[in-house]
Amino acid sequence: MKTNKLTYTLLLSAGLLTIGATARAQDDFPKEVAGTMQLQGMYRQSKLGQLNGILGANGIPALPESNYWLSLSMNHIHNNWVMEDGIGASFTSTSAANTTNGIRAKYNQYQIYGRLGYDVSTTAKMRAFPFVGINLSTAMLRIQDNTRMQSTSSFSPELTNLTASKTLWNPRFGLEFGGGFDYLIALKDKKMDNITIHRSLPIGLRFGYYLQTSNSPWRVDDNYKLQNGPDNKQSNVFVNLNIGLGYKIQRN
Repeated sequence: MKTNKLTYTLLLSAGLLTIGATARAQDDFPKEVAGTMQLQGMYRQSKLGQLNGILGANGIPALPESNYWLSLSMNHIHNNWVMEDGIGASFTSTSAANTTNGIRAKYNQYQIYGRLGYDVSTTAKMRAFPFVGINLSTAMLRIQDNTRMQSTSSFSPELTNLTASKTLWNPRFGLEFGGGFDYLIALKDKKMDNITIHRSLPIGLRFGYYLQTSNSPWRVDDNYKLQNGPDNKQSNVFVNLNIGLGYKIQRN
């Protein structure tokens, strides 16, 4: 009997705590949350001239320029402040194969970025904001020596096959300065209990200047540093085109 009373007491206490926590969560939930999930396409020149010079000196054909990027991004809006973050990569640039030994190169760049802007627009149908941001990126150069790797048909010898294949990395840090513009195409609102979701289709533009502030040495697979690699910085103008799904969640 005492056990049953104790069980009922614990269940009642747990129920009261749950109700209290739910009420506090509702009170703590902000009256308005807004942002955008978006896909961004960027143009920024990759400046591969110095790297191609080194490749050419080692008998590896030149890489085509890799100027186009694709990123997944989100922005978060609080009053007039616009916080934007994203992750993306450039399209792969692939050289022709050396006609003698078949060695070729592939090149990509990857980035993570964050931006903070302030909306100066006076209409709800658009946003216009200057911004500053930080950018963490890396270049990846893959040397492929497929001719020698394909010279054996047995698994075990392939594990120790002599090949020039390797991956080289160049980590970078930079700053971004620019401006953004979004035009918001209104979609039908959605209501759930005491929540109203205002949806929109933002079509926008980002433009600015990327300033590479670090000049780290290139590294090879097991992370040791390399000297005399390409050291030209990738500072350049950039243009982003983006489309997404915007939301503004309001609690009644």
